[in-house]
Amino acid sequence: MKNRNMNIDRYKNVQGKKSVVKTKKNKTDVSDESGISGGKANEECETATETEATISDPMKDLEERLKNSELESKQSYDRFLRVSADFENYKKRTAREMSEFRKYANESLISEMLNVVDNLERAIISSTGNDTVNNCLVEGVGMTLKEILKVFENYSVKPIESLCKPFDPNFHQAVMQQESKEHPENTVIAELQKGYMIHDRLLRPSMVIVSATKGKFENNTKENNI
Repeated sequence: MKNRNMNIDRYKNVQGKKSVVKTKKNKTDVSDESGISGGKANEECETATETEATISDPMKDLEERLKNSELESKQSYDRFLRVSADFENYKKRTAREMSEFRKYANESLISEMLNVVDNLERAIISSTGNDTVNNCLVEGVGMTLKEILKVFENYSVKPIESLCKPFDPNFHQAVMQQESKEHPENTVIAELQKGYMIHDRLLRPSMVIVSATKGKFENNTKENNI
């Protein structure tokens, strides 16, 4: 009986130890599960933060791209305005140069023709009042002169009116001075060679004689003699 009682006591002790072990294990499992759940919560928070960061970063990137695009667009528009202005100036300058070229393209040819006109005029003047000269020939020279002057008019070439006009160094070339009581001082009293204009440009100045008062004319003569 004693042995039996001893065996029963041993069995109870063993069962008690097992229950203690199980309790400890359960406590350990519970603590492990709580640790795991806490770690998962932290990981989820970190993941949410990272997700928010990844969502906010593309917005900033888009804003920066928008600003850069606006800046590039403004710079491109400014370049376009400058190029357009330069092109308009180029067109105006080219049109002006072409107009100037057309206006004065025949300037050199007409300059050479002026000597022909001078000779024809001298021929007509020298034949005036001369009975030995053939009148038909003089008329032919006069008609030729008129035709040439018509061609000059077609190209806007006109003679400069100098007689009885105040002397202007821009259009007149003074060959000499002559005393005159009938004209004011520095007045063109004679024209030795006609001057011509082509449009608004001087083609050739007029060679003229300019009036001078008596006292000034004598002083100028003395100075020239000295």
